[in-house]
Amino acid sequence: MKKILLILLALTTISAFVFAGGGQEDSAAQTDMTDSKAGGVLVFAHSGDAVGLDPARETDGESFMIADNIYNCLVEFKPGTTEVMPALATSWDVSADGLEYVFHLREGVKFHDGTDFNADAVVFSHKRQLDESHAYYEFGPWKYWGYMDMSAIVKDIVAVDANTVKYILNKPEAPFIANLAMNFSAIVSPTAVEMYKEDYTNHPVGTGPFKFVSWTKDANIVVERFDGYWGEKTYLDRVIFKVIPDATARVLALKKGEVDLVDYPSPEDIPALRETEGIKVIEQAGLNVGYLALNTEKAPFDNKLVRQAMNYAINKQDIIDGVYGGLGQIAKNPLPPGMWSYNDDIEDYPYDPAKAKSLLAEAGLADGFSTTLWAMPVSRPYNPNGKKVAEIMQQNLADVGIDAAITSYDWGTYLDKTDMGEHDAALLGWTGDNGDPDNFLWVLLSAPAAVKPAGNISFWKDETFTALIKEAKETADPAKRTELYEQAQVIFHEEAPWVTLAHSLVVAPMKDEVMDYVLYPTSKRVFHQVWLKK
Repeated sequence: MKKILLILLALTTISAFVFAGGGQEDSAAQTDMTDSKAGGVLVFAHSGDAVGLDPARETDGESFMIADNIYNCLVEFKPGTTEVMPALATSWDVSADGLEYVFHLREGVKFHDGTDFNADAVVFSHKRQLDESHAYYEFGPWKYWGYMDMSAIVKDIVAVDANTVKYILNKPEAPFIANLAMNFSAIVSPTAVEMYKEDYTNHPVGTGPFKFVSWTKDANIVVERFDGYWGEKTYLDRVIFKVIPDATARVLALKKGEVDLVDYPSPEDIPALRETEGIKVIEQAGLNVGYLALNTEKAPFDNKLVRQAMNYAINKQDIIDGVYGGLGQIAKNPLPPGMWSYNDDIEDYPYDPAKAKSLLAEAGLADGFSTTLWAMPVSRPYNPNGKKVAEIMQQNLADVGIDAAITSYDWGTYLDKTDMGEHDAALLGWTGDNGDPDNFLWVLLSAPAAVKPAGNISFWKDETFTALIKEAKETADPAKRTELYEQAQVIFHEEAPWVTLAHSLVVAPMKDEVMDYVLYPTSKRVFHQVWLKK
C-alpha cells in the first residue's frame, strides 16, 4: 500500500493521499475557549423545513444543513473549500491499483448517546446503504448512495479491527475520497438506529459538535453544544434553525433583531442590507446550477426538437434581471463556470421565439401544446424564487404557443414526486457536494441516476454521454478526465434535457455580532467555530 501525501480535491485521483490528522490530545492543546467567545444562542433563519435528519436518506439542503452540525464523516472539507482533511479517520492508505482504501480511525470518540465510535459503526453506517440483506436496508431508500453509484463502486466494507476499516472497490473511482466527505457518508450511531428504526430520521445521533434537542415541524429545529466532542470545543450553547418561508420576511426578522443570520435573502434586499447599521453581508461564488428539467419519458419532451425549442423560447436574461439581480449569471452548461473541465467553447441557446416556433412546427406541433411547469416552493442558492421564475417562463412559453400551467407542492413532496417522474417539466438545481464534475454530471444526468427515485429527473438516458462520464470517473489522469467531460457537455447541449438557467452568488446577511461564520462552496452551514461578540 502506498501512503497518501496530499489531496487536490479539484483534481482528485485514485492515487489518493494521506493526511496525518492530529489526535484528540493535539486538538485539545490547540483549544482555548475563552470566556469572551463562549456561550450564547444563535438563531438561523432559513426558507424551508428539513425533510428528515438521517442524512443517508435525504437529498435536500434544508436537511443537510442540520446534518452538517450533528454528524461527522471519515473525512471532511476544510472550512470554505472543497479540500479534504481528516475527521473521524486520521489517515488512510490506498492500494497501488486503487481498489482498496484502508482508514485509520480516531480513538476515544463518543456518539451523542454515549456509545463508542469504532470501525463497526462505520461499517454499519455504510453497509445499511450497500447491502440489501442488512437488517436496516429496508429503512431507505438510500437515494444519494444510489445517485453516486456507490453500490457499483463499493464491493465490500470490512472492520479490520476496532480502529481500522477497509473499503474494497469493484473498480477505480477518482472522486472516492471526496465522496466520503458528503452528507450521505455521515457516521450514525448504530445503537440509536436500532432503537428508533424507521423513526431514526426524527432522532438523529452523531459524533458532531452539536447534538439534537428538538424539532417542531414547520417551525424550529434546536441543537445544543456537545461537550464530549472530539475536536475543538464549540462556542455556542445552542443553534435554533427557524423556518421563515418568505425571503423578505427573513430579512425583516434580521433587521428587527429576531434572528442573527439569514439564508437566501431576496437579491433586491441586498443593497439596502449592505447599508444597514449593525448588519454585515458576506458572499462567495456558488458552486451551483439552476435548471428546468424536461421529463424525456413523457411526450412531447421525448422529442429533441421540442427540448431545443424550449431552450430557444425562454428568456434567461429576463429571469436573471427579474429574479437574481446582481447575484446571478446565465448558465449554458450543467457545470458551474468555476468548475474544472467546464467547456466554455459551447455557445448557449439564444432567446429566439421564432426559432422555437420553427422547431415546434418541425416536430409536428405547429399549434403548440399544453404542459405543466413545476415551481419549487423554497428559496435555494441556485433559484431564489421558483414561483417568479416559473411565471416568467410561463409567459415566454405562451408566446410560442405552449400553454404551461404552474403547479407546486411542499418541499418534501415536491422532491419525492420529481424523484418518481410525476412532472412534465420541473424547476430544480444543484450545489456541488465535493468539488468534482462527477458530482454534477453523474448524479444529475447519467443513465443509472435515472433509476427511480432518481437524481436525473429529466430521465434522459444517453448511452454515449453516460459512457464518457463513466470513463472519466474511473480515470486517474485529470487532463484525460477534462477531455472526456468536455465531450460530454457537447452531447448534453445538443440533446437539451434541461433548460440551463443560472449560476448564483451566495450571500449571507447577519448581525455584526456573529463572528467566524464561513460560507462553503458546497453550501454547508457549519456553526462549530461560530461565536457571538458580546
